[in-house]
Amino acid sequence: MNFSEVFKQSNQLCKVSPDGIYLATCVQYRLVVRDVNTLQILQLYTCLDQISHMEWSSDSQFILCAMYKRGLVQVWSIDQPDWHCKIDEGSIGLVASRWSPDGRHILNTTEFHLRITVWSLCTKAVSYIKNPKACFKGIDFSRDGCYMALAERRDCKDYVCVFVCDDWHLLRHFETETQDLAGLQWSPNGCVLAVWDSCLEYKVLLYSLDGRLLSTYSAYEWLLGVKCVAWSPSSQFLAIGSFDEKVRVLNHITWKKIAQFEHPATINNSKVVVYREVEKKSAPGNEELSLDNITLGSPVLSSHSKYEIHPTPVQLPVVRPDPDRANPKIDNMASVIWVWDVQKMSLEAVLEQTSPVRCFQWDPRCSRLAICTGNTKVYLWTPAGCLSVQVPGDGGFQVQSLTWHCHGDPLILLGKEELCLCYTNTDTEDK
Repeated sequence: MNFSEVFKQSNQLCKVSPDGIYLATCVQYRLVVRDVNTLQILQLYTCLDQISHMEWSSDSQFILCAMYKRGLVQVWSIDQPDWHCKIDEGSIGLVASRWSPDGRHILNTTEFHLRITVWSLCTKAVSYIKNPKACFKGIDFSRDGCYMALAERRDCKDYVCVFVCDDWHLLRHFETETQDLAGLQWSPNGCVLAVWDSCLEYKVLLYSLDGRLLSTYSAYEWLLGVKCVAWSPSSQFLAIGSFDEKVRVLNHITWKKIAQFEHPATINNSKVVVYREVEKKSAPGNEELSLDNITLGSPVLSSHSKYEIHPTPVQLPVVRPDPDRANPKIDNMASVIWVWDVQKMSLEAVLEQTSPVRCFQWDPRCSRLAICTGNTKVYLWTPAGCLSVQVPGDGGFQVQSLTWHCHGDPLILLGKEELCLCYTNTDTEDK
């Protein structure tokens, strides 16, 4: 594995353009655009204040930079460096800004969620959407970019508004059967909208595009409920993560549970491979760390950490939350990663790290998982095995988060105020 030199960045603002050609990073009030292959600086833009949020347009032609403290948004063009746009929300303030799917409209959410302002870069037209609800995921676009679903709170009731993104006219408006709507998400095929209630009530609702309630799912009552929701890429399954430490998978035909993934403290299944990170000195190029689709023998290989396979049964570390402390951490196995085989609906592997996991992400090309825990290492899992790699750098590069390039290699590593690129030097085929 090879690593690039280290570059500066601020607030973890580093994103590859959707076409995979450019790498944009923010350093305080500056926006730096590099060629992702050569890492040479192509454009350098200066904003009016420190950048709070940065986002590429869908066609990689424009970059949005939001400065929430100033209530400002500046837009920069890649093809026309002299062109720029400034949007000032004034005294009404700004708490969120994002692109529409067509890359030619900007949606700004004002303070206290009083309204969403839709600005057109082409016609300079302005549209207003009132009463957006302040919730975890209150807005979502269909994958084809045709529709926008928005959570609305009015008269102490929850509603969903469906807008057509071409001209932002309201297509559907319906009340939801929720006490306190926490989020909504389109299925990848755009046919079904999943809506879920706050953690105080276990309820997931499935709506059609015309607002018909297709099904309601609730696993239990009187306990903390839904924690997260995720669609499968095919739209055939909906996974629901719950506060009872279980993941339930619904099918798209009957919307009934077809599988339940549990996360016990003791692993008894002998078919499950349990990897445990062990911090010890090991010579570079140790054969125990071989992985078929990763080139080893590099001097940057960690000499202080490796994985050992432990036979079952295995007892995993569990940290019980302290009810006497304010805002106790609910995640009691923060250092454990569970890998499930969705085709077999069974547990494939368990990774036990020495530190709590900060971030993990799948390689978009193949079954390869990258992991970081806030230390100077990056970890990789494939069905062939696990690997721990030391990130080079003076003073120790502590990896806080990571993300794959949209085409797979390289892997972008983000520290507190720096970043570097990790190249795996492999020609991994799609799986």
